Amino acid sequence: MLGNAAYPTYQAFISLAVAAVIAAVIMPLWIRVMRIEHFGQQVRADGPEQHLIKQGTPTMGGVVILVALAITCLVMGRLTAELALVLIATLATGVLGLIDDLTSVTHGRSLGLTPHAKMIGLTLICVLFCLLSINWCGVEPVVRFPGGLVVDLGVLTTTVDIAGEPFHIPWLYMIFTWLLIVGLSNAVNLTDGLDGLAGGTSMIAMLVMAAVCFICNDSNLTIFCAACAGACLGFLWFNCYPASIFMGDTGSLALGAALACVAVMTNTEIVSLIVGGLFIIETLSVMIQVVSFKLTGKRVFLMAPIHHHFEKKGWAETKVVIRFWIIAAAFGALGLAVFFQLG
Repeated sequence: MLGNAAYPTYQAFISLAVAAVIAAVIMPLWIRVMRIEHFGQQVRADGPEQHLIKQGTPTMGGVVILVALAITCLVMGRLTAELALVLIATLATGVLGLIDDLTSVTHGRSLGLTPHAKMIGLTLICVLFCLLSINWCGVEPVVRFPGGLVVDLGVLTTTVDIAGEPFHIPWLYMIFTWLLIVGLSNAVNLTDGLDGLAGGTSMIAMLVMAAVCFICNDSNLTIFCAACAGACLGFLWFNCYPASIFMGDTGSLALGAALACVAVMTNTEIVSLIVGGLFIIETLSVMIQVVSFKLTGKRVFLMAPIHHHFEKKGWAETKVVIRFWIIAAAFGALGLAVFFQLG
């Protein structure tokens, strides 16, 4: 581990810078490879007309984000059980997203994997992460709310004997963890629709979670979150409008999973939902649109997710992105405030 362990803030800032530099250095080469291999983004046919010019823009920039994250964690951090599990879960979700991106590119369509196949993969990752976090890392199967309220989701637990050791299966908490990881992964994925939107908002969220981990005295998870933010920062140099590359599902699914997994490890699941408030709004806009159209035949928004609604209203893409960054920062500040109110 590089840096002085007595100065965790130093390690966090260096981790952010290292990840940003790695991503920024590798990204031009990756963009060139994607262009040579003709791995370009497939734009949804019913999307805003101005997005048609993005057809064929190199994608799968999330691969570089994950490479920068992994290298930084291995160089700067100490591979504790907590860091190893969060990193593996994030990378595994990224691999699932990579398969989705490759399917989309090779079949020339914007949908990628079927929802059924994607859900099976996410479910396997969620279940394994939950069980290992409980039995390997000693995470408590509880959910903490502001004001000191603690809900025990371990009341329905099955304990089995494996090689002479008790192995706990907390069914309610496993379902909750599944909802959290799957929900945030897909929420960030839905947010990834404008140049710089998912990258910038994810960077803000992970910076806040880095502060949470720092306060929780977990320097290795602090490094992980800082590295996530740094990798997003390096990616944004090439993803800002007009984007030279998109992160694809490889990046968006992994970043959502990273946020959720860190929340589980620090028992700050409710805080993560507030920190990722913008992602929740994006998801709710899609759900509201679908339900409204099926029940009444009318649409609430001009287009969903909601960032496209504002595009349809005539906002410039950069205006939407910057204002959504501001909203994400406000949610991050609120989430940090709520964190101090936890029991």
